[in-house]
Amino acid sequence: MTEETRRWEGESPWKRVVLKLSGEAIADPSGNNISGEILRSLATEISLVREEHEVDIAIVVGGGNIWRGMSGSDGGIDRAQSDHMGMLATVINAIALQDALERADVPTRVMTAIGMAQIAEPYIRRRAVRHLEKGRVVIFAAGTGNPFFTTDTAAALRAAEIDADAVLKGTHSGVDGVYTADPKSDPEAQLLQEVSFLDVLSRELAVMDSAAIAVCKDNKMPIVVFDLMTSGNFGSILGGAAIGTLVR
Repeated sequence: MTEETRRWEGESPWKRVVLKLSGEAIADPSGNNISGEILRSLATEISLVREEHEVDIAIVVGGGNIWRGMSGSDGGIDRAQSDHMGMLATVINAIALQDALERADVPTRVMTAIGMAQIAEPYIRRRAVRHLEKGRVVIFAAGTGNPFFTTDTAAALRAAEIDADAVLKGTHSGVDGVYTADPKSDPEAQLLQEVSFLDVLSRELAVMDSAAIAVCKDNKMPIVVFDLMTSGNFGSILGGAAIGTLVR
């Protein structure tokens, strides 16, 4: 299968996308806290993409660099309580990313699924769409606002709600797409250039959780899994380049 048939020729048809970031992607070298250097780099990348491409950008950021709900519940904390703690962690990351973007002259709004009006707007679908139409980057925080759902599911859900054309899942730590096995432990693992939603579910491939995959499948929203830490990848994908793994 050629790149032309796998993707498209020329400019990407996507005019509105949701970029999914994990909390670990913006962590400092210890894997915890927040790296100001990485935030500045991401903000610069997003600023350049907005200048080069006419695309609405929404972002969903995780909170794993600060707190992971599953880990907390394994330590004896009630799972629902632990998940709410994780939602608050995503708000911290969202505010930090907003600060970095605004320092790069990118107008940004943070919208949360849990009410905290003093620091962010409540998530209201029509208001989010209006922000995007005005050229603002919108960061969705606090997941779905419900325990037992990951920020992957939140990204897929928000993408469907705002009529996004695709979900772009940015990876880190050198992972540049979806593999047949864990490339860090299996030297025989092969990068999949394209895979179907059904294959992801049946083969339990490490893309996003099954609920997120189901939402994207039902709404016919492709997912691109790519290495966000490689400079230029985000813009190249929006320019139509065949980078990472395409799930559709």
